[in-house]
Amino acid sequence: MAVRLVLASASPARLATLRAAGLDPEVVVSGVDESTVTADRVPDLAGRLAQLKAEAAAARLDPDARTTVVIGCDSLLELNGAAYGKPGSPAEAEDRWRRMRGRSGVLHTGHHVVRQRGGTEHARSAVASTTVHFADLSDAEIYAYVATGEPLQVAGAFTVDGLGGAFVTGIEGDYHNVVGISLPLLRDLLADLDVAWPDLWPPALKGC
Repeated sequence: MAVRLVLASASPARLATLRAAGLDPEVVVSGVDESTVTADRVPDLAGRLAQLKAEAAAARLDPDARTTVVIGCDSLLELNGAAYGKPGSPAEAEDRWRRMRGRSGVLHTGHHVVRQRGGTEHARSAVASTTVHFADLSDAEIYAYVATGEPLQVAGAFTVDGLGGAFVTGIEGDYHNVVGISLPLLRDLLADLDVAWPDLWPPALKGC
């Protein structure tokens, strides 16, 4: 069964993760204004943002005879009950790291999957949460890391798969969730929508 796969995210890390898993999605950036969305709990906010992104991207797609799967994701770091996305400035990133160093936070990634097939649309949502333990960085390390620009591009002001990997001492949960998309959770959501994971692989990968 041919499946059209669409990623409603501009995140290079999410795209790279899916490609490494053998998938080759189209990218349709949702354009959702995240600043207007609120929720009482951080996981709920991540889930709501993922839903809005997937729905916005799905609404922009032209009709297709194939089954179409749209994936929306959003990641937020929870620290002391507060939600942190991308820092808005180097000063904010430095302040964030002073709060994070030597401590632990929870990286929540909302996932919302929309399946369009035969004129009908169905969706599933879930949030994956992974505890992240941060090294006790010196001020000099914080300044140097922020100066690279990487912390300004990612939720929580850190990566685990890039320059920030040396500053993460451990995680409890799904590694890929910290990168930005949980592959095991995504597989479960797709299965609930009657889409098998191997159906997303290109023919060459399946030996066809």
